[in-house]
Amino acid sequence: MNNMKKIAMIFAAILFGVSIGAFAREMRFAGQFYPADKEVLAKFVDDALDAAKVAAPAGKIAGIVVPHAGYPFSGRVAAYAYKTIDTDYDLVVILGTGHTMRVKGAAMLAKGYYETPLGRVPVDEALAADLMKASPLFEDLPEAHANEHAIEVQLPFLQRRLKKPFKLLPAVLNTDNPDDLAAIGRILGKKLKGKKALLVVSTDLSHYPKHQDARLVDGALELALETLDPDYFQLTNAILLSRGVSELVTCACGEAALTAAMTAVKELGSVEFTALKYADSFDEDPAESSESRVVGYLAGDFVVKEKPKTYKMTFTKEQQGALLEAARESISKTFESLNNVPALSTAGVYLNLPAAVFVTLTEGGQLRGCIGTIEPRMPLFAAVNYAAVNAAFNDHRFKLLQRTELENVKIEISVLSPIRRIADVKAIKPGENGVVVVNGDHSGLFLPQVWEQIPDKESFLGELCSQKAGLERNCWQDKNTSLYTFTVDSFKE
Repeated sequence: MNNMKKIAMIFAAILFGVSIGAFAREMRFAGQFYPADKEVLAKFVDDALDAAKVAAPAGKIAGIVVPHAGYPFSGRVAAYAYKTIDTDYDLVVILGTGHTMRVKGAAMLAKGYYETPLGRVPVDEALAADLMKASPLFEDLPEAHANEHAIEVQLPFLQRRLKKPFKLLPAVLNTDNPDDLAAIGRILGKKLKGKKALLVVSTDLSHYPKHQDARLVDGALELALETLDPDYFQLTNAILLSRGVSELVTCACGEAALTAAMTAVKELGSVEFTALKYADSFDEDPAESSESRVVGYLAGDFVVKEKPKTYKMTFTKEQQGALLEAARESISKTFESLNNVPALSTAGVYLNLPAAVFVTLTEGGQLRGCIGTIEPRMPLFAAVNYAAVNAAFNDHRFKLLQRTELENVKIEISVLSPIRRIADVKAIKPGENGVVVVNGDHSGLFLPQVWEQIPDKESFLGELCSQKAGLERNCWQDKNTSLYTFTVDSFKE
């Protein structure tokens, strides 16, 4: 090593706090995922940022979601999120996908630097050490970074967008353990409090479905991300994957990173997620892509707001109509043994989100059947199909629905909010809350609509215990009984 290079290394060590001899994560994907030439790379990034027309965020950005494919495919999408960030962060934490090896938690590069044609970015070694001290879920694992592109491809955007030197905390994740991901997010979020830091989640969305199917899968996943509920987000992933969509192998390769990030950003304030740009590989580079096999890309912001919007599943008149029509059609097709449920609904991505649903059938104003699920187990449109068919043919309180009755039957759909356990019956709001009672192996549920027939709270709970749960009428007063409440968005023919 010549003297000039030694001097340069010493200067870099002093300026950035990098220990000499630390792990050098040299550029690995320049010339593959992004241009290797410094000037060409800078021009691509700058042009993409200039072309990204996006409104300024209505609050402080706690984090961003960006794709990590080759720049011709996803670079212009990523620019939408990078366009919204501040330009003077001291620290950038990148949570990326671990594509190359399984890791138990957050596998960090805890020392050294990452390199691109635009220069080196030093690791925040003090923060890395602090995280490893806080939990064994954070570990120093350079080999997980050696051939991983998810972190490296983000750095040129940061190097061009930020106006001063910054430190990096890079980590890759791929566990599906929700408790571990929650712990990683919680610890990381607490460590970032009070710092001038940006959290970057590096992930692509659906892998290899058809162009039209990618829009349905990715649209549903984006809505699930807006809930900021890690459990619901993971449930949405699992249910979408279970639907048999042709060639779909994953809904988000960065599912673990996204799940941990949702917990982390909530440690930084009241947050909402805003999607900024969506496209897939065929949209961005049709010359090199096929409509029959695409990858989805999303850019978005986690924004801290004084009054973030509260996520609630609501439906337009058109969506209500589509669901009611689907419920009736599913019953009708069952008579012909033709009730084959498609993988996804094309009536709107909203209908592909997991939901707990009850379908109520009435005939001449009298109950004719009511079946549903308390917790989400399938996409909304499929849950409606399931509940409608079972209300017609499997509610054992009533005889099987006959074909001649169907035209006189009216259908009502109730989409349930998540159920919440309550400690006191005073929390039950008559006319507004549905109630679930659980005691041992016995349980029962009344929808909020039942208040119309039983407006008195004690009578309501008594009937719920005896009629629906098969328990003593006063079981709701038993210390071994658990009570849960929920609300519904209901609509009928």
